[in-house]
Amino acid sequence: MKQEICMVTNRQEYGNGLFALTLHAPNIAAEAKCGQFVHITCGEGNLLRRPISICDVEGETLKIVFQVKGEGTKWLSRRSAKHTVDVLGPLGHGFDLNALGERPVMIGGGIGVPPMLYTMKNAKANSASPTAILGFRNKDAVILTEDFEKVGDTHICTDDGSFGTHGFVTNVLEQHISKFTGICACGPKLMLKAIAQLAEKAGLPCQVSMEERMGCGIGACLVCACELKLRDGEQGVRYGHVCKDGPVFDAKEVVW
Repeated sequence: MKQEICMVTNRQEYGNGLFALTLHAPNIAAEAKCGQFVHITCGEGNLLRRPISICDVEGETLKIVFQVKGEGTKWLSRRSAKHTVDVLGPLGHGFDLNALGERPVMIGGGIGVPPMLYTMKNAKANSASPTAILGFRNKDAVILTEDFEKVGDTHICTDDGSFGTHGFVTNVLEQHISKFTGICACGPKLMLKAIAQLAEKAGLPCQVSMEERMGCGIGACLVCACELKLRDGEQGVRYGHVCKDGPVFDAKEVVW
């Protein structure tokens, strides 16, 4: 884990409150693994950082994509080239691609789409043949499709059918699940639960990136606790920290 004052090298606005920043972060980029996140100080005097997934890493730069939800992310969205931001990372445990076989599928829903790009790139670099299934509310919310298509087969679906396939990512997964050797996913909890059920039925390994509100980002507080199934011999309730023990978990561990 490193703390860097990173210069913004590029800013992109997608619409619907979605923004992308490319940051010069040589130390963090050198250690980043797919599925990890960074914790960014947003604004002057804000004590709590904002956790944002790593979308992509190229050389000494990393890309983040985020949605404006409050004053902190609004401040971040106004950063442009040559502004600097205080970044802590990389944090958390990412995806174990070796456990997903030769034909993994990367599934993202909404703001859970960005971290699947670097995951897909890593899978391809490890000689796998990855596929992406990406879900959005409508055509105006669709992002990063060209980036995914450069890496491998990419299926796009929208809730209202205004772009790509009409339906949910689970509909597409169910149709093609026999082609895959493993699943990794990031998105809303209900989506992840449905994916986990399909994976268990098909006997496929499945890893999910959980989204929870975070305080410290390093496991010192209890804000991002996630209920997990008990291990053999354990009594009572077991909780993991999304920031420290995750954000990626084996889907079979999670209490849905």
